[in-house]
Amino acid sequence: MDTTTSSPQEREQRFRAVYDAAYADLLRFVGRRVHPSHAEDVVGEVMLVAWRRLDDVPTDLSDARAWLFGVARKTLQNARRREDRHGAVAVRLADAPRGPADAGEHPDLVACRVDVAAAWPRLSASDQEAIALSVLDGLTASEAAAVLGITPTAFRLRLSRARRTLRRHLDATPAGDRLPGRPASERSPR
Repeated sequence: MDTTTSSPQEREQRFRAVYDAAYADLLRFVGRRVHPSHAEDVVGEVMLVAWRRLDDVPTDLSDARAWLFGVARKTLQNARRREDRHGAVAVRLADAPRGPADAGEHPDLVACRVDVAAAWPRLSASDQEAIALSVLDGLTASEAAAVLGITPTAFRLRLSRARRTLRRHLDATPAGDRLPGRPASERSPR
């Protein structure tokens, strides 16, 4: 491994050599494992890792190529874990613990849960994450902001937008998709 790539020009030349030697093969490798529209994004993440950790990249181009394939594999695994967690949030939403008032399975509460479960997949991942951190995980704005690496004010804005979007989806639920009872807009907590 090259432990001392000194000048910025040498660093850039080394990165370009690694990039040129591996990009096409890496794109094919990733393209066989993800949807073609995501392959370039994944390879971009891999190349970003290579740039940041250039001193860890083997100097031999063949070894560097293998190293990049390993990084790509780990990047894909991390992406799958994120997707699994994203799916798990939707499952946890459906299985959210019920409070004492919910013990009798009041029809309006059941209908509200059905409406929320139907609207949840239509939210963006960012909106789902904000609501999940606040409601399902019970984090304060400061705690959730720390998790996301943003300011508490930015989190409160994100949560406000997410709630507003969820309300719009709940209000837009077609009448045929709702259970009998009051309209979703009347059942939705505001």
